[in-house]
Amino acid sequence: MSRRLVNITLDNLDDLPRRCRRCVFWELDPVSRDRAVEAGDPELEKEAWISSTLLEWGSCGKIVYVDDVPAGFVMYAPPLYVPRSVAFPTSPVSADAVLLMTAHILPEFAGGGLGRMLVQGVAKDLTRRAVKAIEAFGDLKVEEGGCLVPADYLLSVGFKTVRPHHRYPRLRLELKSALSWREDVEVALERLLGSMTPEGALRPV
Repeated sequence: MSRRLVNITLDNLDDLPRRCRRCVFWELDPVSRDRAVEAGDPELEKEAWISSTLLEWGSCGKIVYVDDVPAGFVMYAPPLYVPRSVAFPTSPVSADAVLLMTAHILPEFAGGGLGRMLVQGVAKDLTRRAVKAIEAFGDLKVEEGGCLVPADYLLSVGFKTVRPHHRYPRLRLELKSALSWREDVEVALERLLGSMTPEGALRPV
């Protein structure tokens, strides 16, 4: 079984699950999102967001393939590019961090360590770009069709709570220790994220 991780681009955007391809929960503020949904063009809005973020900042997501079948994805960007990031009770995201917006593993691929692979891929990418940390708004009451990553999953892969909340705690994964180590970046990140286990795989939503 072959696994590969690739950056999200306009060419492979349609490999996202249909529901996620149409979702602009993170990419637009609540009012603009409602307007896009009413107008029936959220896919165009998502494509525009991906395009501008790629041009202005760079890679902002990854897709994992198993035997060339898209099995899951993750998206991330600086909070400046994510309007929804200011709408949480535990906002704002720290100035030195990139926001892990959302991640999803298809149900048929759950439990196989792909969640770990995605988070490691994000960490490696951001470490090379001299980012100090990844932050995320976790969800303690995961609901069907939600756009947030379960808080217990984030905790299981090394994130620490920096601002508690009964529903949406803000969590953080420090990358500075990986940057300061002398070993190869990938070896360092394997140590940093070594506590991650396949059982921590993202819940299907």
